[in-house]
Amino acid sequence: MTPVVARTRNELATERARLSGTVAVVMTMGALHAGHAELVRRARERADAVIVTIFLNPLQFGPGEDLAKYPRMLDQDLEVCAKEGVDLVFAPGPDVVYPLGDPAVRVSAGRLGDRLEGASRPGHFDGVLTVVAKLLHLTRPDLAYFGQKDAQQLLIIRKMVADLDFPVEVVAVPTVREPDGLAMSSRNIYLTPFDREVALTLSRALHAGEAAAPEGATAVRRAARDVLVREPLVLVDYLVLVHPDTLDDVPDWYRGEALLALAARVGTTRLIDNLPLVLGQGA
Repeated sequence: MTPVVARTRNELATERARLSGTVAVVMTMGALHAGHAELVRRARERADAVIVTIFLNPLQFGPGEDLAKYPRMLDQDLEVCAKEGVDLVFAPGPDVVYPLGDPAVRVSAGRLGDRLEGASRPGHFDGVLTVVAKLLHLTRPDLAYFGQKDAQQLLIIRKMVADLDFPVEVVAVPTVREPDGLAMSSRNIYLTPFDREVALTLSRALHAGEAAAPEGATAVRRAARDVLVREPLVLVDYLVLVHPDTLDDVPDWYRGEALLALAARVGTTRLIDNLPLVLGQGA
């Protein structure tokens, strides 16, 4: 099925009015891969119609980041959407999403937006929340699907939806990985074959930490760190073990749900990954 493509607000409003029943949205910046396809498939399980947004949001890119070289491949993206049975694609330009130019009023991510990715990319999550809020208003979905790979983004979007009373259910989908364990990301296209082999260190570190989870937080941190330090070509930005609802570091005595997350640069590419785990289970 070939999806309808809307590029303007009026086109979106017209096509959205034709959708009935439960409507889900999957928000993307394009360069769609199997992870995005899985989001659509999961949305299809509960929704009568699925909207995919394809918008490269300039607000969430800081100075010196990869906005200019971020992959743009709309024709291929539409093929993915057609294969997965997407009903409507909203593919606007910046002038459509931000018709008055750079918005003077933005949604603030607050304290959660200053941690981890936010510390490395100041203002990033304010840009994310601003565009997500606008796209939720424009697409008016009942369900919104986001990947667990961007765990901090998922948490902050959930907080925004709850705190600001958006009438939508946020649904998380587990990280989709390549057969060798590499988390799927649009930025993987930047990796050389050699870099891609090096990048497997990230998932190996996370799984090493996961294996140590029954022993507690100290063992998890040590196991993950030991894997990373053996690969000097992985330049670690952060490796943390935090509570999934607050992003605060969990103490050594903590037992229960936690998130092991890391960010690192491999070659010229910055990658993130994470694993939810349960500390002390079986200990």
